[in-house]
Amino acid sequence: MGKYYCLIAGLPDITLDDSKLTYSVAEFREELAGILTEADKKLIDLFYLKYDNKNLMAYIKHSEVNPESRGRITYDEIDALFKALREEENPPKNNQIPPYFKEFFKLYLENEDRESKQEVSWEDRLAALYYAYAMGNSNKFVVDWFELNLNINNMLTAITCRKHGLDKAEYIVGDNEVAKALRTSNARDFGLGDLVDYLPELQRIAEESDLMVREKKVDLLKWRWLEEQTFFKTFDIESVYAYLLKLEMIERWVTLDKETGDKTFREIVGAMKKGSVNALNEFKKNNNK
Repeated sequence: MGKYYCLIAGLPDITLDDSKLTYSVAEFREELAGILTEADKKLIDLFYLKYDNKNLMAYIKHSEVNPESRGRITYDEIDALFKALREEENPPKNNQIPPYFKEFFKLYLENEDRESKQEVSWEDRLAALYYAYAMGNSNKFVVDWFELNLNINNMLTAITCRKHGLDKAEYIVGDNEVAKALRTSNARDFGLGDLVDYLPELQRIAEESDLMVREKKVDLLKWRWLEEQTFFKTFDIESVYAYLLKLEMIERWVTLDKETGDKTFREIVGAMKKGSVNALNEFKKNNNK
């Protein structure tokens, strides 16, 4: 890993409440292109795979246009992989496509005719594969970041399930210690009181009825985590990665439409009160980051 003294020293200070973007997420990638070591570029690429994931989901929903320009894997590359696997042929060699794309397509082809019976959405199945892939990395900060997000999403899901009488075991993704506890424990803290120090804060956040306030509080929790984890890594790749993650949060808030967010929240709560089996899938779809 490299040291990035000039890069870090030249980055403007940012806060979650910023109303203007210092860089867009796409612009920051271009800024880093000629600076990072090859090993560190691969770490940054892990972040941007989330946009390729969106394009993969668009593909299986039969959209021929990549909805995310920030992704680097093209429609044609995704199409070639899928068709090769469907015809049981060797897929074309492409180092840009992560191995979990192939895993996802194999799972999709095996279950294509039974999709209506699947409780876990394809978005969640892909997310689980993405998290597992990222958490197999050798960089502890990156692994811990992805696990933090997996745990937060799963814990909020479990709290929502409990509140609305849904079977949480059907909606938890991943297979780490937190996921296993959430699936099986009926304790108020899911048996995680000694393992997850931010669980009480998450439980308070989950009680927030205003969707926008709740999302901002979750982001503040993550922002503080990033500050703590990079305090002694000022000029390392971890601080570059954290800056990128903060930029993404700001970019999302700058472009987020409050009216749309409030409307979505009311629709989700209404569906849950009616006992809809699809309520949680809709909740997770609209809160996926």
